[in-house]
Amino acid sequence: MSDGPLTVDISKRFGSGFELEITFAVPSGITIVFGESGSGKTTLLNCIAGLVTPDRGHIAVGGDVWFDRREGIDIDVSRRNVGYVFQTLALFPHLSVADNVGYGIPQLCAGERRERVHSILQGFRVEHLARRRPAEISGGERQRIALARSLVTDPRVMLLDEPLTALDLPTQSRLIDDLRAWTDARQIPILYVTHSQREVHALGQRVLVLEKGRIAAEGTPRDVLDAPREESLATLAGIENIFEASVTTVHEDVGTMSCRLAGTNLEFEVPLGNFEPGSPVRIGIRAGDILLATAAPEHLSARNVVPGTISSLRHEGVTVHAKVDCGRPVHVKLTPGSLRTLQLCEGKPVWLVIKTYSCQLLRPTTSNRPA
Repeated sequence: MSDGPLTVDISKRFGSGFELEITFAVPSGITIVFGESGSGKTTLLNCIAGLVTPDRGHIAVGGDVWFDRREGIDIDVSRRNVGYVFQTLALFPHLSVADNVGYGIPQLCAGERRERVHSILQGFRVEHLARRRPAEISGGERQRIALARSLVTDPRVMLLDEPLTALDLPTQSRLIDDLRAWTDARQIPILYVTHSQREVHALGQRVLVLEKGRIAAEGTPRDVLDAPREESLATLAGIENIFEASVTTVHEDVGTMSCRLAGTNLEFEVPLGNFEPGSPVRIGIRAGDILLATAAPEHLSARNVVPGTISSLRHEGVTVHAKVDCGRPVHVKLTPGSLRTLQLCEGKPVWLVIKTYSCQLLRPTTSNRPA
């Protein structure tokens, strides 16, 4: 069981001008670290592991301090008992699977080491691979071995740096199930770096969103990604349509506003915000929240019905991505079945149907944040 939360309050400046300045505390369980490339995710993990030394601050697990610049404390990497799975896995190609997993527990006697290695390989359903070498097993199996090698040490903190990036979706799903089971059995703080919204929702109890070395948002996946408030966070959350607009009319009696998209005559009805007529706003709409019709719809509860023309169709797995020209390009997601039923093709006139509360008001990304 975990003996306490992971607490981090550090800063680290690099010669390039980038500065990591992070403060948080996370309990046991999986916390997702989410953000664009270059936002400081891997640097954060390296500071916790002891591979990078912060310029100032404090890192502790429970009552044990691993780093404190003021007190002159900087516990060596080998004594922090951190399990770290790198994106590159870093398995030893000349060692068998069993020897790779047992590499981190040389202090145990041979019999106890064999027993613990067998137990964790069995837990990850790869005990039959014990005598093989990394080159002789699949990518998903290598990923399981990398996880097993880190977990066999009974770490107090687990750090996972995009561990599933190179795997196909079915293999990812199986590994996600394994990670969930392991997390339920051994309650320790786990920081899990990813770019994948799917992994955020599948694994994360909490999310820390990093932007330019700072925490831009934190909370549950639902709170942080399903209803983002900043434009940069909306982009990370996968909101495909973000429009500049201005408020034309405020309808306080019904709790909505009318907003005209910049450079067009299109008006969308959006939820009421603290804006006056003429105020600039940004509107975010998920592509999957937009319905398509091939005839002008009538008698709908949805307040936004917008005519347009399909300019492109692209298949991606079981999803069809349509781009509709309405004076501004609008991205729409639909199923292949809907594509066939509606007989959609490039150049076909359509109507977009968008509910008022599918339109999210976003704060513009500020440009004066520290790099």
